Amino acid sequence: MRPEPTPPVAPERPSTRSHHGDDVVDPYAWMWDPEDADVRAHLEAENAYAEARTAHLAPLRQQLFDEIKERTLETDLSVPVASGDWWYYARTVEGQQYAIHCRAPLTDATLVPELDPTQPLAGEVVLLDGNALARGHEFFSLGGLEVSADHTRLAYAVDVTGDERFDVRVIDITSGDVLDEAVTGAGYGLAFSRDGGQLFHVAVDDAWRPHEVWRHEVGTAREGDVLVHREDDERFWMGLGVSRDERWILLGLGSKTSSEVHLIDADDPTAAARCVAPRREGVEYDVEPADDHLLIVHNERQPEGDLAWAPLDATGPEQWQPLLQRAEGERFLEVDSFDDFAVLSLRADGLPALRILPRLPGTARYGAPMPVSFDDELHSVALGPVAEPGADRIRVIHESWVSPRSVLDIVVETGERIVLKRQRVLGGVDPQDYEQRRTWASAPDGTQVPVSLVMRRGTEPDGTNPGLLYGYGSYEMSFDPYFSIARLSLLDRGLVYAVAHVRGGGELGRHWYDDGKMLHKRNTFTDFVAAAEHLHETGWVARDRLAAEGGSAGGLLVGAATNLAPDRFAAVLAAVPFVDTLTTILRPELPLTVGEWEEWGNPLDDPEVYAYMRSYSPYENVAAVEYPAILATTSLHDTRVYFTEPAKWTARLRAVTQHSVDRPILLRTEMSAGHGGRSGRYDAWEQTAWEWAWLLDRIGAGTLAP
Repeated sequence: MRPEPTPPVAPERPSTRSHHGDDVVDPYAWMWDPEDADVRAHLEAENAYAEARTAHLAPLRQQLFDEIKERTLETDLSVPVASGDWWYYARTVEGQQYAIHCRAPLTDATLVPELDPTQPLAGEVVLLDGNALARGHEFFSLGGLEVSADHTRLAYAVDVTGDERFDVRVIDITSGDVLDEAVTGAGYGLAFSRDGGQLFHVAVDDAWRPHEVWRHEVGTAREGDVLVHREDDERFWMGLGVSRDERWILLGLGSKTSSEVHLIDADDPTAAARCVAPRREGVEYDVEPADDHLLIVHNERQPEGDLAWAPLDATGPEQWQPLLQRAEGERFLEVDSFDDFAVLSLRADGLPALRILPRLPGTARYGAPMPVSFDDELHSVALGPVAEPGADRIRVIHESWVSPRSVLDIVVETGERIVLKRQRVLGGVDPQDYEQRRTWASAPDGTQVPVSLVMRRGTEPDGTNPGLLYGYGSYEMSFDPYFSIARLSLLDRGLVYAVAHVRGGGELGRHWYDDGKMLHKRNTFTDFVAAAEHLHETGWVARDRLAAEGGSAGGLLVGAATNLAPDRFAAVLAAVPFVDTLTTILRPELPLTVGEWEEWGNPLDDPEVYAYMRSYSPYENVAAVEYPAILATTSLHDTRVYFTEPAKWTARLRAVTQHSVDRPILLRTEMSAGHGGRSGRYDAWEQTAWEWAWLLDRIGAGTLAP
C-alpha cells in the first residue's frame, strides 16, 4: 500500500508585530515576496502535495468538467445592443477560451436580429478577438472596451498577468490601424471625448488605488497627458463613465461612506470638471444626466436612499428636489435615464427590483412608478444594456436559482414583453427537476437571517443529505439568485446548495450592511454558524456532510466561522481568502488597506478596533482543536488578497490544529492568475471541477444520485 504523501512543513522564522502594547510573534511573516526562492519552493511543494492528496479524484474532476462542457452552448451569441447605426454584441466559439466582440449594420433598432449562434450577423465586423490577444499568454483579461461616439474608434485595455494593471490600445475600426499604444499600467476606466480625439484614463498609485484621471490626446506621447483630477484622500477610489446621451463624462469618487461626482463636457474635453455636490462625510450620491436635468440617488435624508432631481448645472445639494422616497423594505440603488422615462434599480423585500418612471413631457417631473414584476418568488432582475436614450423599450435580464437567464425587451408604453433569448442548457436538463426556497435562521441575537436553498425536486429534509453552505457578507454586496450550469453537477449528486445572506451584505438594505461591519463584524460570522446549525436542525443537511465555501472576504467569513464552530463543517473551501485580516489592515502601504478602514475600522489608531479585529482574524485565532478538512486556493498575482494570507494560514493550521490524514489541510496556488482565478472559460471550468471534486469527495457525494 502506497504511503500517504507528507505535507510540506513551512520553516518558522519568527518576527514580532507590536501595536497598542500587544506583541504578536508571527512565524510565517517571511512568506511575502513572490520572487523569493524559498517562497516559490514552498508554494510549489504545496501544489505538489495537493495534487498527490487528490490524485484519486482525477476521474471525478474529468466527469465534472465534461458535465459543465456538455451542458453549455459553447458557440453562442449575446443579444445585440443598438447604438447609432450598429448592433454591438459578443460571441463565443466552441474550443476557444475568450469572447469575440463584434458589430453589424443596423436598420431598425426595434427589430433585434434573429439569433443563430452558428452564423455571424450580416455584415459583421470583428472589433476585438480575445483569443487572438491572449495567444502566448497564460492569463488574459479585458479591463475596458469603449467605442467613440462617432463609432470610428475603439479603445481597449488588456492585462496578461492578473495584477489588474492594463495596457491601452486605440484602433481605427474601419482600417484596423493602431492609433495609440502610449498608455500602459492603467487602472480600470476609459472614456472618449465626443469627437474621439481625447481619451480619459485612470492611473493607479503604488498601493494599486486608482487616484488620478488623465486626458490623453490620441496619437501623441504620454508625456503630453493632462492631469484632470488627483484624489489625495486615500479612502477614495474613482471610476469613469459616459452618459447615455454621450454629452457627459462622469468622474465618480467614493469611499465606503461618502461620494462625489464630477461632470466633464464631452464636447469640450479640455474644460474643467464640474462638481455636482462637494463630498460630505456620510453622504453618498449617484448622478445620472437626464437631458436638461440630473437625476440623483442619495442617502442625505435616510440611509436606504431617495431619488431627487436637480438642474443640469447643479453644484450643491441645496439644489436637489425630492422626486421619490423609498417605501419600507426598499433600498434605492441607482437610476438610468431615457428621453421619455427613467428606470430605478432598487432592492425590495430582500431581492433586486426595477421600477419604470414615465417622464412628463417637457419637465423634470415623473409619473407614478410602474414595477417590473415576475411570477417566481425568488429571482433576480436587472436592467440590461440599452445604449440609445430615445429607446421606447428597456432590456431586462431575469433569472433565478433554477430558471436559466432570460433577456427580454419591455415596451414601456404598452408593457409588451418580447423574449429575445433564453439561456440554453444542453444535455437533456429540465429546469423543472430542481426547486428553490427561502428559509430563515435565528442568529444568537434573535435576528432572522435569510437562507436560500436549491436542490433537486423531491429532496426531503430527512437529515441525510450532503450540503454546501456559501457566504460572503461584506461591502454591502448581495448574493442574489442566479442560474449556474456548473451547480447542476452538485445538485445531481444529491447536494443541497444553500446561501446564507448574512449581515455585512446588502440583501436586506443598508442597515443589514451596517450591522455586519466595523465593530459589528462578528455578526457576519455568527449568522453563518447559525445558518449551518439551521440546516442541521431542520434536517436539510446531515451533521457530518456539510461543507462551507467562501471567497475573498467570504474566505474571511468561512475561516472565522470555522474557528468559532469547527465541528459544524466536514470540509471548508476558502478561495483567495482574506484570512490574515488584521496584519493586512495594519499596513497602509498595501493595496486596498486605507480604503478598507471604513469597512473594518482603523486598527493602527484605534486600540478598540485593533482588539476587536484581533479577536476574529482567522489566522490569529486558530485553536488546538479538531478542524475540518480545508482547501485554500490562491493566485500568485492577486493584488487584492495576497497569496501570503492563505499560505500562512495553511501553515499555521497544520502546526496548531488537531488534523489527520482523514482531514488534510491543502493549499493550491495558481501561478499565472489574479484575484478571479484562471481567466479562460475552459481553464475556469477545470479549476471549478478540481475544487468541487475535492469538496464532493469530503462529504461523500461523488456519485450521481439515483
